[in-house]
This record gives sequence, structure tokens and C-alpha cells, in this order.
Amino acid sequence: MPRTLLKDEHWTKLLPILRDLGIYSKPNLRRILEGILYRIRTGIPWRDLPEYFGKYHTVYTVLRPIIFWNGFSRNNSGSRL
Repeated sequence: MPRTLLKDEHWTKLLPILRDLGIYSKPNLRRILEGILYRIRTGIPWRDLPEYFGKYHTVYTVLRPIIFWNGFSRNNSGSRL
């Protein structure tokens, strides 16, 4: 199992933001978001995402609305996610 980043405190604050973006609360949404963070942290290709996080295409599909949200469209270095 890969290391995860989200603590319960962060998750409770993040869930309403995701709902506002139109990302509905699936039972595995937290694991999918952990997959997004894992991919960003490690820089691996989407297809190499560990199955622990779900199918890579599902994880990427959840990421798309977050990317196009103005507050998260680019990271601090200005490069794309």
C-alpha cells in the first residue's frame, strides 16, 4: 500500500470544496484523491498509478474539474499538473 497524505482533518475540509466543484462523494473518492496526490508527488505516468487508488483513468477523470478550477489550474512553479 502506498503512503497517503490526507489526514482526516484535511479530508473533512476538502470534501465540501470537491462537492462545490461538482465532484460527487463516491465511497472511494478519498482514495482517488490520494491517487492524484501520489501521482503529483512521484511524477509517474498515469498508467503506472498503483491499483490501490483505483483505475488510472477514473483517477484522471476526477482530476479534470480540479485542473480547470481557477484556484488550482497551475501549481506554484507554473507547470501543468
